Amino acid sequence: MSAPERLAAIVTQHSRVVLVVLLLTTAVIGAGATMVDDDSSLDQFETDSDEAQALEDIEGNFTSDQQENTTSLQVITRTGEGGDGGDNVLTKSSLISSLEFQQDIRANESINETLAEEQPITGVENIIAISAIRSEEADALNETSAELERGLNETVAIQRQYEQLNATYDESDPEYETRAAELDAELDATVENATAPLTDAQTAEYESAVQQAREIESQRYQLEQTTDDPSESPEYQELTEQLEGVYQAGTMGVLEEEYAALEGGADGETGGDQPSLDEQIDALEDLDDDEFSELVAETLSDGEGEDNPAISLMPTSYDPGSTEADARLTSITQSAGSDGMSEMGGVDDSVVDSQLEIRDMANAHDGDYLVFGSGLITDEIDRSMGDSLAIVGPLALLFVVVALLVAYRDLLDIVLGIVGIGAVLVWTFGFMGWAGIAFNQMFVAVPVLLIGLSIDYAIHVFMRHREQRETERSADADRQSAADGSVRGSMSVALAGVGVALVWVTATTVIGFLSNLVSPIGPIREFGIVSSVGIVAALIVFGALIPAAKVELDAFLEGRGLDRHKRAFGTGGGRFSEVLTLGSIAARKIPLVVLVLVLVLSAGGVYGATQVDTSFQEEDFLAEDPPAWTESLPGGMSPGEYQAKDDLDYVNQEFQRADSQAQLLVEGNVADPALLEQINETREEAASSDVAYELATGEADVQDPLSTMESVAAQNESFNESFTAADTNGDGVPDENVSALYDELFEVDEEAAGQVLHQTDDGEYNMTRLVIGTDGDATTSETTDEMRAIAGTLEDGGDGDWTVTATGDPIVSYIVEQDLLDTVLESLLITLVAVFVFLSAAYWLTGNSAMLGTVTLLPVAFSVSWILGTMYLLGMPFNVLTGMITSLTIGLGVAYSIHVSARYSLELERQGNVWSALRTTVTGTGGALLGSAATTVGGFGVLAFAILPALQQFGIITALTITYAFLASVVVLPTLLVLWTRYFGPDVSFDFDPTAEPTPASDGGAPAEAGTDEDGDDR
Repeated sequence: MSAPERLAAIVTQHSRVVLVVLLLTTAVIGAGATMVDDDSSLDQFETDSDEAQALEDIEGNFTSDQQENTTSLQVITRTGEGGDGGDNVLTKSSLISSLEFQQDIRANESINETLAEEQPITGVENIIAISAIRSEEADALNETSAELERGLNETVAIQRQYEQLNATYDESDPEYETRAAELDAELDATVENATAPLTDAQTAEYESAVQQAREIESQRYQLEQTTDDPSESPEYQELTEQLEGVYQAGTMGVLEEEYAALEGGADGETGGDQPSLDEQIDALEDLDDDEFSELVAETLSDGEGEDNPAISLMPTSYDPGSTEADARLTSITQSAGSDGMSEMGGVDDSVVDSQLEIRDMANAHDGDYLVFGSGLITDEIDRSMGDSLAIVGPLALLFVVVALLVAYRDLLDIVLGIVGIGAVLVWTFGFMGWAGIAFNQMFVAVPVLLIGLSIDYAIHVFMRHREQRETERSADADRQSAADGSVRGSMSVALAGVGVALVWVTATTVIGFLSNLVSPIGPIREFGIVSSVGIVAALIVFGALIPAAKVELDAFLEGRGLDRHKRAFGTGGGRFSEVLTLGSIAARKIPLVVLVLVLVLSAGGVYGATQVDTSFQEEDFLAEDPPAWTESLPGGMSPGEYQAKDDLDYVNQEFQRADSQAQLLVEGNVADPALLEQINETREEAASSDVAYELATGEADVQDPLSTMESVAAQNESFNESFTAADTNGDGVPDENVSALYDELFEVDEEAAGQVLHQTDDGEYNMTRLVIGTDGDATTSETTDEMRAIAGTLEDGGDGDWTVTATGDPIVSYIVEQDLLDTVLESLLITLVAVFVFLSAAYWLTGNSAMLGTVTLLPVAFSVSWILGTMYLLGMPFNVLTGMITSLTIGLGVAYSIHVSARYSLELERQGNVWSALRTTVTGTGGALLGSAATTVGGFGVLAFAILPALQQFGIITALTITYAFLASVVVLPTLLVLWTRYFGPDVSFDFDPTAEPTPASDGGAPAEAGTDEDGDDR
C-alpha cells in the first residue's frame, strides 16, 4: 500500500479520531483570532532604504519638542451657499465666523485634550485679527514712547532753565529758591505724567534716564556758554551723542520687552502669549469697513520679499494683497498620541475621533468647510475595509452557495463545504493572532482567496468521491448491506487518487505565495506567510476533517436507507460535458492552430507587461463615494459616506499638503561658507523645478539655512548686523564666520534654527536640510527624478566635503513603488523556477517523465503573460495587492494544470489510449475544475463591488487570472499533453474511436481488480 493510500485509510477508517483531533486543533489555533489587531497605516509599507533612513534622521534631528509626535488637520473655508462670506471668505463676517468655530473647538473637552500645547490653531482669521490687535498695541506703545520722549524733552528744557537760573541768581536769593521750587515741581509732574503707564522697574529705569539727561544737558549748557560754536566742539558732539543714547534708553529701552513682544507677534505668529479668541473677535468687530479692508490687504501682501506666513495659508490662485478669495486655510496641530501609534505611521484613536468630531462640527457650522487630515484618512481606510467586507462577504457567500448548489445539488455537501471554509478561516486568523500579524488592507483579500481555494479542494474531493461511488455502484451486488464499506472505501480511493494532486497543488501554491518573502515590503511578506498557512490549512481541512465528517454522515444516512449516490458535475453527458471536450477536440484536430494562437496572445501579453505602471499612492486606498445602488442595501451592508478622495484632490489643486514635501539632507561640514553658496544656487534650481509647489506670490516654498537666516535677520536688528557683516562681498550669502553666525541664530530663534540645522553635543554643525514644497499632483517618479538631480548637483559642488540625500514622503513612496516592481519580477522568477523544479522532480519520482512538469507549467506561464497584458489594456497598475498577481497566477493556475496532468497520467495508464484518456480527463476533472473556477471567479469577482479601490482592482484582475488559468488548463494543456505523449510519454494508442464514451472514474491509478479488465469483464 502506497503512502497516499495509507493516509487515506487512516482518515476513512479512523474518521472519528480524526474529527476529534482536528476539531480540538481548530479550537486551540482559533483562540488566537481574538488577538488579531488591525493597522491601516501606509507607513508600514515603507522599506529599509537610504532615503527612508534619511527621512528618519530628519524626523529625529530637525523636529522641535512641540512638533514631535504631532499631526496636522487642515480646515479649509470655501465660498459656497450658506456661508457667511458668500462668494468671499475674506469678509469680516466670514473671519469672525471662523474664530467662533475655533471657540467651539476649544470648548469641546475631548477635542481640546488632543491639541498641541503651543499654538495649536493658526488660520488666516487669526493672523488678521492678531495683526489688528498688534496694530492697536503698536499705536498705544508708540504713544507711550512719544510721551516718554516728550517727558525727556521737557526735562532737558527744565534743566536748561535751571542752568539759566543758576547763572542769574545766587542760591541764597529768595527769588532763586522760589523759582527752583517751581522747576522741581514741574520736573516731578513731567516725570509722573510720563511714567504713569509704566511698571515700577520701568519707572526707575526712566528716572535714571531723566537724571542722565539732566547731567548731560547741564554740561552741554556750560560748553555753549564758553564756546563760540559748540556744535564744532568734539566734547559737545560726544555729549550730544550721549544724550541721544539716553533718549533711546528712556524710550525704546524702557519699553524693550513690549516692543520685542509686539515684534514677535506682528505677523500673527505667536511669540509669547497670544490674544484670546474673544479679543480677536472684538478686534475685528471694532474695525470699520475701510480699516478692515486696509488691514486684510496689508496682512496678505507679498511682504516685499519677506516671508509672510499668511500667504502660505491661501490657495495658489489667490492674488496677494486682494481683499477677496474663494478659500483659506486653518491649520490645527494635534498630538498624534503617546501609545506608539505615531511610530507606526498612524494616529491615536482619540485623534481620529476628534477629527471626525471637528468635521461634524464644521458641517453643522455656518459656512462651507472642508476638513482634511490623517485621522480622517485612517478612518475612511478602516471603514472602507469594513464596508467592503460587509458587502463582499455576503455576496461571496451567496455566490458560493449558488455555485455549490449547482455543482453539488446536495444540501449536506453544501453545508460541509461551508463548514470547512469556516474552519480554514479560523485556522488562518488564529495563526495571525498567535504570530502577532496585524490585519491590514491587503488581508481583506485573504478570506476570499481561501474561500476560492477551499472550494477548489472540496469540489475535487467530493467529485472524485462521487465518480468512484458511481464506478462501484455496478460492482456492488448488495449495495445496502455494504453501505458503510462502500462510503468509506470510495472516499479512501478518492483521497488516494486526488490526494497526491492536492498535495502538489498545495505545495506549488505555497511556493507561489512564499516567493513574496523576497519582497522588502513587510506587509507583502506577511501576506505571503498568512496565505500559505491558510492554504495548508485548506489541505488539512478538506483532505482530512471534511472527508472524515462526510464518511461518518453518509454512512449514517445510508445505513438508514437514504441513498447518498450523486453524479459528479460535468460527467454523464449533457451540455457541460460537450463544452469541456472542446480542448480535447482541438488537441486532436487543430493543435498547431492552438499553439500559434497561444504564442501570439502571449507575445502581446509580454509586451503589455513591460508597459504596466507601478503605484503606491494614498489615493489607491481611498474609496470614492459609493454608487447609488448601495443605498438600497440592508442596514448592515450599506456603506457610509466617503469624501477624503475628493477632498484630497481639492487640497492638491489649491493648497500644499503637509506631507507634500521633498527634502535634501546634507551631512558633513555644513558650516563651510562654500555650502551656503551652493545652497543659494540649489534653492534657485529647486524653485524653478516643475514639481515645486508655487505659493500665491508665485514663489516656490523652499526652506533652508539661508532663507531662515534671512527671515530672522528681517525681524532682529542685532542678527541682521551679524548677517550683513558675515557677507563681505555683498552677494547676500555669508562667506565668513558661518559657525558663529549659526550660534547666534540659535540664540536669537532656536525654534527656526533647529528646523534647518543640527548641532552636536560638541557644538559642531553636522547636518542641514532643504525643505522643498512639492505639487500634490506631481507623480512620485517626477518628484524623485527632479530632487535626485538637484541633490547630485549640490553634492558635486562640495568635492566630498558633504553628502546629499534626496528624501521626503514622495520619494520614499517612489522607493516603495520600485520595491513593488522588484517584488513582481523576483517573485515571478522564483515561483517559475521553484514550481518547475518541484513538478519535474515530483513527476520523475512518481514514474513519469520530468518533462511533464514543464508541460504542466507552460499553460500557467502563458496565463501570466495574458493577465499582465490585460492589466495594461485596463490601465491597472501594480500596487500592494495587484503586485502579487504574478505569484498568485502561478500559485492558483498551476493547481488547475496539475489536476489535469495528474488525471491524464492516471487515465493514460489505465486506458492506454490518448483520446479516451483525454476525454475522461476533461469531462471528469475538467468538470470539477469548472465548478472550482466558477466559484473562485465568483468569490474574487465580488471584490469588484468592494469600496476599497485597490480591492476592486485586485478582485477583477484575480477573477480574470482564474479564468485564464482554467481556459489554459482545459483548452491549451490538452494539446501540450498530446505532444508530450507523442514525443516523451509512454507507448500508447493514438487511435480515435468516435463512438467511445468517457470511461468511468479510475481508482487513483491502481491496477484493476484481479480477474477483471478495465470494462469489468472477466479475463
